[in-house]
Amino acid sequence: MWWKKLPKRYVIVFLTFICTLCAWWVGSSENRGKAHSPPLVCVMGVAQGFIFPSIHTVLAQWVPPHERSRSVSLMTSGMYFGAAVGMLVLPSLVKFRGPQSIFLAEATLGAMWAGLWYKYASDSPRVEHPKATAAGFGKSLLPLRGNEKLKVENGGHTVRGAQIPWKRIILSLPVWAIVVNNFTFHYALYVLMNWLPTYFEQGLQLSLQKMGSSKMMPYLNMFVFSNIGGVIADYLITKRILSVTKTRKVLNTVGFVVASFALMALPLFRTAGGAVFCSSVALGFLALGRAGFAVNHMDVAPRYAGIVMGVSNTAGTLAGIVGVDLTGRLLEAAKTAHLDLSSPESWRAVFFIPGLLCFFSSFVFLLFSTGERIFD
Repeated sequence: MWWKKLPKRYVIVFLTFICTLCAWWVGSSENRGKAHSPPLVCVMGVAQGFIFPSIHTVLAQWVPPHERSRSVSLMTSGMYFGAAVGMLVLPSLVKFRGPQSIFLAEATLGAMWAGLWYKYASDSPRVEHPKATAAGFGKSLLPLRGNEKLKVENGGHTVRGAQIPWKRIILSLPVWAIVVNNFTFHYALYVLMNWLPTYFEQGLQLSLQKMGSSKMMPYLNMFVFSNIGGVIADYLITKRILSVTKTRKVLNTVGFVVASFALMALPLFRTAGGAVFCSSVALGFLALGRAGFAVNHMDVAPRYAGIVMGVSNTAGTLAGIVGVDLTGRLLEAAKTAHLDLSSPESWRAVFFIPGLLCFFSSFVFLLFSTGERIFD
């Protein structure tokens, strides 16, 4: 097929272009409310589902082991910075320009990013690039079918790739430790991203517009702590203070345990400052924990980092679906029980569930994770 011959960077641009078109179509005023808008949003989600596995594959090719934590943390922190800016800008944008303006803004930003990626991205390190030797240039880091060969530009020789060990990946306990933690991280993240504004408005009787820049602090904290975690992890590994395995376990445990306490304490705070502080601690330390499980894909399977990321990110996406829906059902049950949504009791289960999941996931990661390469 023609698309198989395209360089991977073109595939990413193509997927982003689909997302941009879908966002523009949904956002255009003449199409609002039509029945075909939901399928277009689904197409957008399907296209974006390929992005993170693809990025991890690129990072596995380009980034040497002692820079993995910083690179993954910096890459993912962009999401949190975008969420922080969105919390600050979008309420006013919706108020003055209407809901469709959100999609039009996303389409514009997506087109700008696609242009930058098209111009500057490259499929694999070139031999003259300073990162090439450190990242393992000349070795096949991408899985190929058993009867295929990969041309390598370093000397023009070829190497035969190995088949993807799907059975070993699915049955691997370290991979499942990553999957469980990815599920928990996204469960807590999606619940807070989708329901924290409702908690501010209905649980605390606050207006998001009147809260000003304070409502962006939880996500800005994620941006900061994500990068702090990456720097700390690489420092511990580079200076040989801790092994890769211990570094991943320490940062993952600290991040998830502190986040667990903060999540379960959140309903106890009845002021805007207290709720913002508690949610900032929860999301910040969850982001710190990404220097543990989220980088671990490239530790255990650098050749198959994109595939392992795809498996674990599927669990993360399912967590978002389950968490957002379950939270809505819990609040509906609270209404049925004649509980006021402004009372802490209505929200206790909402935040206790991700808090308990954080404890459980950190325990699983302590038991089964490793920083050693287990897939050749």
